[in-house]
Amino acid sequence: MKTSLTDSTIRGALATLEEANVSFSRRYPGETGRRQPVHSVYGGAHLFHAGMARKLGDIALATLEEYAPDAFTFARIIGLPGTETLPKPGKQGAAAKRFAKSPEKLRQENRAAWLALTVYALVREKLRREPVEDFHIDFEDGYGNRPDAEEDHHAILAAGEVARGFQENSLPPFIGIRIKPFSAELSARSIRTLDLFLSALCEATGGRLPQNFVVTLPKVTIPEQTAALAKLLETTEPALGLEKGALKFEIMIETTQAVLNHRGESALPRLLEASAGRCTAAIFGTYDYTASCSITAAYQTMGHPACDFAKHMMQVAFAGTGIWLSDGATNILPAAPHRAEKGKRLTPAQKKENRDVVHRAWRMHYADIQHSLATAYYQGWDLHPAQLPTRYAAVFSFFLEGLDSAAARLKNFVEKAAKATLVGEVFDDAATGQGLLNYFLRAINCGAISEAEAQRLTGVTPEELHMGSFLRILKNRTK
Repeated sequence: MKTSLTDSTIRGALATLEEANVSFSRRYPGETGRRQPVHSVYGGAHLFHAGMARKLGDIALATLEEYAPDAFTFARIIGLPGTETLPKPGKQGAAAKRFAKSPEKLRQENRAAWLALTVYALVREKLRREPVEDFHIDFEDGYGNRPDAEEDHHAILAAGEVARGFQENSLPPFIGIRIKPFSAELSARSIRTLDLFLSALCEATGGRLPQNFVVTLPKVTIPEQTAALAKLLETTEPALGLEKGALKFEIMIETTQAVLNHRGESALPRLLEASAGRCTAAIFGTYDYTASCSITAAYQTMGHPACDFAKHMMQVAFAGTGIWLSDGATNILPAAPHRAEKGKRLTPAQKKENRDVVHRAWRMHYADIQHSLATAYYQGWDLHPAQLPTRYAAVFSFFLEGLDSAAARLKNFVEKAAKATLVGEVFDDAATGQGLLNYFLRAINCGAISEAEAQRLTGVTPEELHMGSFLRILKNRTK
């Protein structure tokens, strides 16, 4: 049959499309599957030392043992699903024994008990093995404005502690510093701190950076700020003997102007574009942002609709770019108000008040993290070591609760070579495959499940999972 388009017309159209598609792919490369930390702990630079992560883990473990000494107590405090079916106090031993003998059998008999015992065991193991995933040495809100000589001293001192932790292998898997904003008042101070810290660190390590080191720039408002930081880091690398592109940074979205500029346009894409490929993450600042919206302190919460709007704007702007997103922090802390003085004991009333304060803060923190996870914010801030148990409990329970359904859907989808499928009442099309794969990658990276368990449930091998691409898995299987 004779067609209306000539070969030259088709070739011209394909050439134009190819160029445009390549440009699109460069701008939106998608997720890599690389591990993203589930949280960042911020601590004042004047307090940081090489063993900080272990110290925070020990405090977290002690708090957990004092205020939630067993799995079912912890489950009831934070509100894990099915707590009304858990064994009553005094009858928990039998379930614990069945769990130790056969977790899978208990899962079939009493899923709520299995979930509570599994989460508690995972949290304790995590706090012993890797209590902090990401630590940010803070020269901003957690540090304050101090005399220049004092901040100079702490910048050099903190760099020395990072170098010591690097050599002793005591640093968390991700580490970085948060400098002051690049505002008119603070930019000079911020740049000096950055220069002193990096120079002292590289001098102490022989020009090496810890793995996953990053600089955080807070209160970003205009693209000129991210462009300036990118240029400074580019100039710093050869001066310190670092590889090109070694220094990366994150931006904090804490102002309304970062979300919507004076022209009524989203400023977010321009902030990223000005970073010259050095920006790795965008972090939402709950309290500065709500304050910039004139929301009073009593209502400055992570669940406020204003926060959801800003975070969704961030998702839309950065989707497909490979930029990690992080939510803010719960500022109601599980800090017991009463401490026993030397030679004295707390009264029963003081003990009860301590317990009530910690439990209430844990419930709020757990609920806030669950909200973040449900809205696809898989990382957040933590401000206190006693928040670590609920951080990991929320993350682990999130992935464990949806595990069976996600496993069945991914297994079915892969086996049918990405044809649209139906599992129960859920219809999956090709776009869902990558989301299911990302679910398992995140579950493995945070420690909720092992690679072996993922393979057993889905039939997808560890090698395939770490390809990070659903289409690549299918292509590999059809060779």
